[in-house]
Amino acid sequence: MGRLTGGDPSLLRRINSAVVLHALRATDRATLTEITRVTGLSRPTVEGVVEGLIEAGLVVEQAAEEGAARRQGRPARTFRFRAEAGHLLGIDVGAHRVTAVLADLDGRELGTLSKEISETAPADERLERLRSTVAELLRRAGVARDSLRAVGVGSPGIVEADGTVRLGTALPGWTGLKLGDRLSRSFKCPVLVENDANAATVAEHWKGAATESDDIVFVLAGLSPGAGALIGGRLHRGFGGAAGEIGALHLLGREATPETLLSTTDQPLHPLDEQQVADVFALAREGDQRARAAVDRFIQRLVHDVAALVLALDPELVVIGGWAAGLDGVLAPLRNELARYCLRPPKVTLSQLGEAAVATGALRLALDHVEEQLFAVEGTVTARR
Repeated sequence: MGRLTGGDPSLLRRINSAVVLHALRATDRATLTEITRVTGLSRPTVEGVVEGLIEAGLVVEQAAEEGAARRQGRPARTFRFRAEAGHLLGIDVGAHRVTAVLADLDGRELGTLSKEISETAPADERLERLRSTVAELLRRAGVARDSLRAVGVGSPGIVEADGTVRLGTALPGWTGLKLGDRLSRSFKCPVLVENDANAATVAEHWKGAATESDDIVFVLAGLSPGAGALIGGRLHRGFGGAAGEIGALHLLGREATPETLLSTTDQPLHPLDEQQVADVFALAREGDQRARAAVDRFIQRLVHDVAALVLALDPELVVIGGWAAGLDGVLAPLRNELARYCLRPPKVTLSQLGEAAVATGALRLALDHVEEQLFAVEGTVTARR
């Protein structure tokens, strides 16, 4: 294929279409005159581009308001971006539930649905529960499956670029699962699989606690905490997709296992599941001294894990999500510990999205993919008049 140049007419059309579409998407509606002024394109170019976008189903002409027509004669034609021209899905595959969020092409949520599932369920059963959840959500919203433009998925484990879970100990049968391929059989659009902590990081930056910062660490604190990081506004996955796996730090010999940390007896906690841990937290709140000591050990472990990541990345902000977001007193020891080690301690805050963070981030990843298709243009050529 030959190199595209500034004089290539197909490239210019693509650039101009992207510029006009971006302008329309940024406002409720606009006239041709307004689009011309905002984009700097000539009016004939704008007219031609708008007609092409109408044919593509991405733009629609707005009917004139009757009162305006009577007052002003024939009103100027106005147009808007058709956010309903396609739909997006964000999916959170968790240990105890699967969640799906449906949105239009503006990222505006149209509905959400969660279904419970046993943490011991095999991979096939979990995937089937996910499919049934999506089917019911689409049915409730009256949205056809073939209108989906992209599906984002947040999953526990180390996720490779092709959507394969290279290592996933949190869910039965998850290690080695070709999750992207399996889900692609259910959808005709691209399926983007991401680590759950990474997805939650994207969500907090989009509409959570980190909207004002481009250098953040998000900690998804569970039995084995994971973390995601944005560096300069870009998600940092690492060479093999394993960046932020701070839950493995105890393997270096610095800390005891979670089973030992959270035990209220002389024996490791077994089975190590959310209900057992929730019971320990409840006892601690009631004043049980052994439970209080166990929770303190858990928080101290979390503090050390986060401090290691902060020292490596020097973020502006640390956001704590997952279970730790509901723990009393988790922020003070974390701030104190970071102040001991860091030349410039980051700000520390709790997640604003809570349990919705992973699905919301998966939705944002789907939206990013669609926006790249709609607006990205190869090269550095600017719009031409």
